[in-house]
Amino acid sequence: MRKHLRQYLPDHGSIRSNRWLAPFGDTLLHPRLWHLNRRSAAGAVAVGLFCGLIPGPFQMLGATILAVIFRVNLPLSLLTTLYTNPFTIVPLYVIAFGLGKLVLRTEGQFTHPPEWGAEGLVPWVTGLMEWMASQGRPLALGLVLLALLLAVAGYGVMRGAWRLYLVRAWHRRRARRHGPDA
Repeated sequence: MRKHLRQYLPDHGSIRSNRWLAPFGDTLLHPRLWHLNRRSAAGAVAVGLFCGLIPGPFQMLGATILAVIFRVNLPLSLLTTLYTNPFTIVPLYVIAFGLGKLVLRTEGQFTHPPEWGAEGLVPWVTGLMEWMASQGRPLALGLVLLALLLAVAGYGVMRGAWRLYLVRAWHRRRARRHGPDA
């Protein structure tokens, strides 16, 4: 699994030589942020799934901050936030709103978020914040709960998938060593 993921992730040397990352020094160049193992991959998936529900362009910033705090694989955590996109965000927010309504035992109707328009980023972010305020507590609580549920599930699935991969690799290695009779 590590081999397959490594082909898509940058190596430590290319990160160290990147002029855009140089001002951040040791913070973003810590080896554990770029190392890929069972713990760092599962943690990165959990961080990415959690931060994927942060509104707007702050997903990547949130994933970077949490990856640095928890010392998990940074590129994988950033990549995992991409599960939210224009096609998935509305269904996820509807689920979060329903989850919040269920926990709070309140009534209310979900309305669609504002679409990106020709006005630009600032009016869209302002409209998004007004929309979130109109949805109130059920949406806010539902987003946090859904993010936590996705993070826990993603962590468990990644740990399980990595474990399954290792067990299969051990069995293949044993079969090669001992022949087909083992």
